[in-house]
Amino acid sequence: MRRSPRRGQRVTVREVARAARVHFSTVSRVMNPATRGQITDSVAKRVLKAAERLGYRTNALAAGLRTRRSRVVGIIVPYIDSPLYPPILLGVEEVLNERGYVAIICNTQNDPAREERALAEMMGRQVDGLILGTATRGDPTIEAWVKRGAPLVMINRTDQTGRAPSVITDDRLGIGLVIDHLAQLGHQAIGHIAGPQQLSTGAARSEGFRAALARHRMRAGSREIVVADDFTREAGRRACHQLLNQFPQATAVVAANDLLALGGYEALRERGLSCPKDVSVTGYNDSPFVDLLTPPLTTVRIPQREIGIAAARTLLRRIEDNDTSATDVVLRPELVVRQSTAAPRLATLLSNAPERR
Repeated sequence: MRRSPRRGQRVTVREVARAARVHFSTVSRVMNPATRGQITDSVAKRVLKAAERLGYRTNALAAGLRTRRSRVVGIIVPYIDSPLYPPILLGVEEVLNERGYVAIICNTQNDPAREERALAEMMGRQVDGLILGTATRGDPTIEAWVKRGAPLVMINRTDQTGRAPSVITDDRLGIGLVIDHLAQLGHQAIGHIAGPQQLSTGAARSEGFRAALARHRMRAGSREIVVADDFTREAGRRACHQLLNQFPQATAVVAANDLLALGGYEALRERGLSCPKDVSVTGYNDSPFVDLLTPPLTTVRIPQREIGIAAARTLLRRIEDNDTSATDVVLRPELVVRQSTAAPRLATLLSNAPERR
């Protein structure tokens, strides 16, 4: 007969053990995802069935007092509504769930005051570790967390001091792939909508832009860089207008992320220009749905879910094994060519002109 959970009374591990006909230590192992693999499937199923029948729930607070771990990981991101972060967070949670951890996610909207409050909240809840997606170059947040002694891993950012490992992609390589593609199409006047330079992604992609143009031996007057004040669509629109005012001969615009590129689309429409007929546009990240834009966006694909998986695994090694030897994980991006890039109009006209004899 099915036994209903008792009102006002907590079912104990020993009661579950008696119901499942196992030792109470076996119940503890089964209820902990990190040790469940030590128990055979048939016994684990019997324990879980008994626990469900009795209404047993693990006492996370008591377990934390015994192990000095909360089994909670904090995650701080700048924009929860950015297309970049949901796949990363799914990768993080996939690993955490497998190991019996849960995540607390804080969204800062790139506001330093909100980030400070989020950090204090994480410290107050005594999370076992932190995954940080908001770090600036030389960020004091990192120093405060490192002094606390809890493990920290950065995602999509690095502060370039070596105080904590990062999981990033090779941004210089990614932008280099874009310039290689545009050069092959015949573009010689290329503008760059750069991300904020206090962020490692903005700085590295600008450096990659300059290095790639130098590698292709494009003259100094063949480029222009405008720094956007944020990685947002509206910031991209404003920066693209400024870029085209300063550099009207541009035949291609390389944006430091997909949202900046989307803002570039808007600026071109407002000026009566067509992409890619008048100006080619590229993005970065290969965010969901950019293949459905008009025109579909040529962009650099980064392995978003893999970033989350690698960050969670790195953090758990630091938490569970006290492994402080972890270094940056640098993943390789790839170029995805779609319909937002084409040969510049002048190059097309010249290639179609009749040959002189």
